[in-house]
Amino acid sequence: MEPGAGPTILGVDVITVATFLAAIAAFAVMLAIYVATTVRDPMTKRVKALQDRREQLKAGITASTGKRRAKLVQQNDTTDRMRNVLSSLKVLQDSQLKAAQIKLLQAGIRSKDWAVAVIFGRMVLPVLIGGPMLYWVYGTEGFADWSPLKAYGLVAASFIGAYKAPDLYLQNKITKRSDAIRKGLPDALDLLVICAEAGLTVDAAFHRVAKELGRAYPELGEEFQLTAIELGFLSDRRQAFENLAARINLDAIKGVVTTMIQTEKYGTPLASALRVLSAEFRNERMMRAEEKAARLPAIMTIPLILFILPVLFIVILGPAACDISDALIT
Repeated sequence: MEPGAGPTILGVDVITVATFLAAIAAFAVMLAIYVATTVRDPMTKRVKALQDRREQLKAGITASTGKRRAKLVQQNDTTDRMRNVLSSLKVLQDSQLKAAQIKLLQAGIRSKDWAVAVIFGRMVLPVLIGGPMLYWVYGTEGFADWSPLKAYGLVAASFIGAYKAPDLYLQNKITKRSDAIRKGLPDALDLLVICAEAGLTVDAAFHRVAKELGRAYPELGEEFQLTAIELGFLSDRRQAFENLAARINLDAIKGVVTTMIQTEKYGTPLASALRVLSAEFRNERMMRAEEKAARLPAIMTIPLILFILPVLFIVILGPAACDISDALIT
């Protein structure tokens, strides 16, 4: 054995591996401290956006200050250029534009101009990402050792992934936002029942619930606040509830909206209907939690085999393997 040489496992220095793992652990601790100390109030930006929406509904303007107007004008110019390019290529369809706008609303993005950017991204990203990948695979020797099928699969995956990237990004935001709203919906319905039994109007009840749940469930508070604003300014109250169902991709919200529309139309008791819905959603949330808990042992099997058991074997058998290796070398 060479003097000064440390123990090794599978040819790797144990001290080097320990140093690398300690560096990763220190970085993770510093990142956790940074995230914990830089928590911001999520409602500040949302309240500002809702106030802008109030001004739009009340006065019919798109900005309240000169700076905001200049920003919107610049954004509209960019959108108009993208729209002109898409129109010249005959790829801008009203059905696609409407579908993109609905997805943007469900993702929490209020500006409809971004729908043109989504369609424009579907056309441009395959050129920007798939084109260089095509040249890299077939124009250079970077993947000369790959089989033709694997090279073609890489190019095809880059083109398809670039085309689907805007939709995947929006779908991810929609899923996260829908899950956050689903968690707070039973509590929101309970508060609506209390407000209805206390004699508050529907507008005031939505405003009160949005205020109370704004910090715990900011996404749901934002939607309820916007619905309260639309109930106060729109001439057709049914349209305000339908807008709420369109902005949230949840069947539970559609059920709540249907109940609210029926109570507005037929004068049925609101508190009793909402109480039944709240109990159903709470039971559904409990069943979903029990289902996740039941799937946990099967889900943990693969991480246990890949990550926990090898580390356990290294901790238990590592010292013995080092001693045996040192004895065989000497």
